[in-house]
Amino acid sequence: MKRISNMFRRSINNDSSNASRFWALNKAGYFDDYPGFVKLSDNPDVKMAAYKLADLVSNMTIHLMENTDGGDRRIHNGLSRKIDINPCKGMTRKTWIYNIVTNLLLNGDGNSIVHISIDPETLLIKDLTPFDMDYVEYKHKKGEMYIKYKDDDYHMDELIHFVTNPDPSQPWKGRGFRIELGDIVKNLNQANKTKNEFMRSNYLPNLIVKVDALNEELASKEGRDRVKDKYLDSDKAGEPWVIPADLLEVEQIKPLSLKDIAINESVELDKKTIAGLLQVPAFFLGVGNFNKDEYNNFINTRVMSIAQTIAQTLTRDLVLSQDWYFRLNPRSLYAYNITDLVSAGGAMVQMNAMRRNELRDWVGLDPDEEMEELIVLENYIPVEQLGDQEKLKGGE
Repeated sequence: MKRISNMFRRSINNDSSNASRFWALNKAGYFDDYPGFVKLSDNPDVKMAAYKLADLVSNMTIHLMENTDGGDRRIHNGLSRKIDINPCKGMTRKTWIYNIVTNLLLNGDGNSIVHISIDPETLLIKDLTPFDMDYVEYKHKKGEMYIKYKDDDYHMDELIHFVTNPDPSQPWKGRGFRIELGDIVKNLNQANKTKNEFMRSNYLPNLIVKVDALNEELASKEGRDRVKDKYLDSDKAGEPWVIPADLLEVEQIKPLSLKDIAINESVELDKKTIAGLLQVPAFFLGVGNFNKDEYNNFINTRVMSIAQTIAQTLTRDLVLSQDWYFRLNPRSLYAYNITDLVSAGGAMVQMNAMRRNELRDWVGLDPDEEMEELIVLENYIPVEQLGDQEKLKGGE
């Protein structure tokens, strides 16, 4: 059994929560020698669902928005570029958000910590560096929480703390899904081991040879081998066997399949349960077929829920203006084809709600100078001018 490091001993002593104690022991490798213990991050189905969520959320552009009397509008400045283009040295927004989401779902047990560093000359944000959640400890001192990372202590004002699935006893801290998924992951891993052993099995012959049990030559292994070599071995593939009818009888059998031992149904049920707990469509885990409506609903619910968590946390920790906030844009994630885009955009152009160049941008075309003007059909006029129409006055 592996020895618990001093860092995790301090974490266990300073936090009375059973969940924190369990997580610290897990990170220290304390349970690795127990055959029944399974890490969520080691299960391919859990990783598949988490990575799909991380990939989708990280594809969303991050907009800095401003509340105005005429509606919310997007702001382009240094802060918006920092978050959406280069939040951290050596990372893009895609990799940065991907790391945050995978920490929330797997490595951080419902938490992800990002450190804010400031440029001493400009006093602007320099880097937003994600922490390795294996070295994060949560501590309290004089009624305030702070983070111990490796050998350094950090006040919460220096950090961005993303949280999902809040712990009921400590709502400021995430809990993850390790308890809910523990038994299911263990069952899936055992099913995979059974399948692998089954596929590698050497004890399922495709032939059964009946022999005369009273024959003395078959009483020993050497004798049985001599009979097999004499009657059953052949130098050429497909060559017929010549065997004595009164000594040997050959029958072909069909080995058991995975369906016969009902392993496929059990695995499918467990995958559906994982998909339900992580709130992803089951077809992401290989169960069922792709469904467009289900996918779009998944974007509107689960993906947008994680996006709202990230946007609200960034707004809380990085924005000083009361009129500014961050928003993640999901428009590029929906499952639609070019016909849907043209149909929706064309209707907005006809209602004077969109320029034709904006529609061209939707379908990936360059802007055209002649498409910049707004076009208005004759009947689309303000309510107060309805009575001014010539046809109502008897004019031509």
